[in-house]
Parts: sequence; C-alpha cells; structure tokens
Amino acid sequence: MKKIALALIACCALLQAQAAELEWHTDLAKAQAKAKAENKLVMLDFTGSDWCGWCIKLNKDVFSKPEFAEYAKTNLVLVEVDFPRAKQMSEEQKKANAALGKKYQIKGYPTIIVLNKEGSKLGELGYMASPTPFIDELKKLKKQQS
Repeated sequence: MKKIALALIACCALLQAQAAELEWHTDLAKAQAKAKAENKLVMLDFTGSDWCGWCIKLNKDVFSKPEFAEYAKTNLVLVEVDFPRAKQMSEEQKKANAALGKKYQIKGYPTIIVLNKEGSKLGELGYMASPTPFIDELKKLKKQQS
C-alpha cells in the first residue's frame, strides 16, 4: 500500500512539474513573432499575480494543471501581463503592461485576451474552475482563425 501511495505522489509531482515548465513571456512583440513562426495563438493573461484572489485561483485551477500545459505547449504562446502590488518589476515592464492594459481596455483581473498569429484579437476569457472548459473555449477561438 505504501508503494502505491508513493507512486501516486511521484506521478502527481511529475505532472505538476510539467505544468510548471510552461514558458510565460513578458514581451508581446517577441511572443507574437514566436506565435507567427510556430502557427500558434497568443494568450495574454492580465493578472495581479500577488494580490488578485481570482487570478491566483485561475493559475492554481487551470494554468498549473497538466491538461492545460499539454494544450498550451502545442497551441499557445503565453504572455503574462502582470500588475503586482508587492512583486518587484522594472519601470519599463510596468509601462509596457500599462500600455497593453489600456490597448485592450482591461477593467478587471483576471482577463485573458486571445490573439491570432497575426495579432488580431479573437476573444476574451475570464476565470474558469477547471482546464476542460477553458481549453474548449480556446479551441473555439482557434477555429475562428482558420
């Protein structure tokens, strides 16, 4: 019984590690170039990573799950547009994030903006409690670009 429990714990740790390996960009221009080269969508996560309860919950309930990681690795270029209160960030990054917030008229967090590989907005998402409906919405948006 102990061996089974240890094996399950090891599997869970491995799956969490895989999800943690997702690459989150902070430069939209570089992310857009990568998306174009790899024929992927760009997903911008407007977040208050260190203070917004729903943002933290979205990360825990969706972004850190293996199902999302698997989908994201083959279909998305991820961009974190963060508005932290305590976490240190360069003035340049703060200005870039503020400009993106203004451009996409962000009124609350979390807000997820999905762009096609050319940079046109396909849609907007918010908090969802699990990866499956979130991925389903991303798939619908992906079909729009085809």
